[in-house]
Amino acid sequence: MGAIPTLVLFTSEHSHYSITKAAGVLGIGTENTVLVKSDERGKMIPSDLEVKIIEAKAKGYVPFYVNATAGTTVFGAFDPINEIADVCEKYKLWLHVDAAWGGGLLMSDKHSYKLRGIERACSVTWNPHKLMGVPLQCSAFLVREKGLLQACNQLHAEYLFQPDKPYDVSYDTGDKTIQCGRHVDVFKFWLMWKAKGTLGFERQVNKCMELAEYLYSKLRKKSESFELVMPFEPEHSNVCFWYIPPSIRGIPKGPERNRRLHQVAPKIKARMMEEGTVMVGYQPYKDKVNFFRMVFSNPATRMSDVDFLIEEIERLGKNI
Repeated sequence: MGAIPTLVLFTSEHSHYSITKAAGVLGIGTENTVLVKSDERGKMIPSDLEVKIIEAKAKGYVPFYVNATAGTTVFGAFDPINEIADVCEKYKLWLHVDAAWGGGLLMSDKHSYKLRGIERACSVTWNPHKLMGVPLQCSAFLVREKGLLQACNQLHAEYLFQPDKPYDVSYDTGDKTIQCGRHVDVFKFWLMWKAKGTLGFERQVNKCMELAEYLYSKLRKKSESFELVMPFEPEHSNVCFWYIPPSIRGIPKGPERNRRLHQVAPKIKARMMEEGTVMVGYQPYKDKVNFFRMVFSNPATRMSDVDFLIEEIERLGKNI
């Protein structure tokens, strides 16, 4: 690795931590992962990507890879893939799309436009075990160039990968990946697809999105008790919000209010776990104090369940 030039990769500040982790594992270095600015919705800003590419080249570094996220973990944002692809083509960089969370929207005619441009990617990650509901684990890594994975990974182990088997050996995946033995995880997805059909998956995705839109609209109507982290309609099924207990409502926005608000979500979550009624995650993010992040991925959830969630948060948090 010391003989090659300093490689740098680019990803948005809202991207999954695994991108930086992979840079460390591969020996590229976590410090050579360049974070690109995002807009107010959490989408990568293509103009800032180009600025950072030019800056890296000026320092003598070698840009080689850009990661665009289709469905960020926290806010469910979709990076503008077409605009990012234009930058990658201009500077001859590999474009990867992390659609682990948002890839399922391709099943929906109503929502698939949010991944417009994904066909221009060099590679794509997709996790059907997330929005599609396939049992853990089921992850797909897709590359545009046919034969590339085999060319990069094959070692011709004759005791495993004989070329004269009585079937098409191109289906042997063992010599195409770093890992050898593995479960046939895609079989679970294939079975579900056969059972549900594409239309069934579309209904499932649309239902999860409808639930997110319903929660968003309910929270907007209860502005005294709840505050949305982002004042935009959700792009994915992520809805992020604060519960504002009565004891905080009269405090002006500032450090004291933030200090007290930061303690609200953990306390409510602890009470949820003690009573066993509902379960929803929380987290801080940059300058934002702890907030709830409700993510819908189970189409069996009903709107009455969403109503109950809101009521339960109010009940458990009213005395905080």
